[in-house]
Amino acid sequence: MANDDWFVRAGSRPEDGWTDVVDGRVPGWAHTGLRTGALTDGAELRLPAAAVERIVVPLAGTFSVAYAGDAGTGEQALAGRRSVFDGPTDVLYLGSGSEARITGSGRLAVAEVPTDTVKPSTYIARGDVPVELRGAGQSSRQVHNFGTPAALDAVKAIVCEVITPAGNWSSYPPHKHDTHRPGEESDLEEIYYYEADVARGVDAPETAEPFALHRTYASDDRPIDEFRQVRSGDIALVPYGWHGPAVAAPGYDMYYLNVMAGPDPERVWNITDDPAHGWVRQVWESEAVDPRLPYEKESDR
Repeated sequence: MANDDWFVRAGSRPEDGWTDVVDGRVPGWAHTGLRTGALTDGAELRLPAAAVERIVVPLAGTFSVAYAGDAGTGEQALAGRRSVFDGPTDVLYLGSGSEARITGSGRLAVAEVPTDTVKPSTYIARGDVPVELRGAGQSSRQVHNFGTPAALDAVKAIVCEVITPAGNWSSYPPHKHDTHRPGEESDLEEIYYYEADVARGVDAPETAEPFALHRTYASDDRPIDEFRQVRSGDIALVPYGWHGPAVAAPGYDMYYLNVMAGPDPERVWNITDDPAHGWVRQVWESEAVDPRLPYEKESDR
C-alpha cells in the first residue's frame, strides 16, 4: 500500500513563498531535504541560516543569489537554462550556516542536507558540470553530476539530475542503498523531484498531460510499496528499499533531480542491484546509447 508520507504532490507542502518544502518534519525522514519555488521579476525567496548545506539548482530561468555566512559572503548570478531538458545548468553550493536571498525569474530547486560542518560556498559553471550518458538502448539516460563527490567538495550531500528520453527506463535495474556495508553499499535516503514534458521534437495537442512512473518496493522487513504516476513538481521519497524503474512514458521526456545523504561516515554512492534484475546490465554491452542523447541547449546542437 502506498504511504502518503513518501509522496509529495506538487504544491501540497508550501511554506514562506516556496512551492514545496520537504525536510526532517516528515515522519521517518532525517538526512535530506528539498525546496522548490517559482519567481517573477521583483519577487524574492529566502533561505534562512541553518545547519544545512545547500545546492541552488535553476530548473528554468535566470537567478541571482546573495548569500552570507561562515562559508562565504557574496552575490552569484546563475545563468540557468530554458528548461530542465536544455542540458545542464550552473549551480551554487552554499556551505552550512549560510543565509541567502534569491531573485530572478523562473523555477528553481534547492537541495538541502543537515550538517554542522562548514565547507566553502562554491559556484559550478555549466561547462564544468560532468555529463554522463548511462546505460544503453531503452535504458539510456543522461546524468548531470554537479553535486557528486568527484565534482563538488561537500560534507554529506550527493546531488545529480537525470534526463530520460520518451519511452526509456531510468533508475534501472532496480537497486537499493539502505544498509551500510563499507565498500559495498551505502545507507542513503533519496529524493526524486520529477518533471515531464512532451518529447523533444514532437508536436502534441494542448490536451496532452505529460507524466512518468515511479516505483519503490521492500528490500527487507521494512514495508514500502510505492507505484506512482508522477507529473511535473511531484516529489517521491525513498527512505529505504529497492527503487526503480523510473519510466518515461512514450511521447513524454522525463527529468528528475536526486538528493541523497545518510548517516554513513563516508560520502559515497554504493548500490546493490535487485538480484532478480541486475543481469540486465550485461545486455547494455551489445547495445548503443540512445542516439537522441545528449540533450543540450538548442543553440549548442
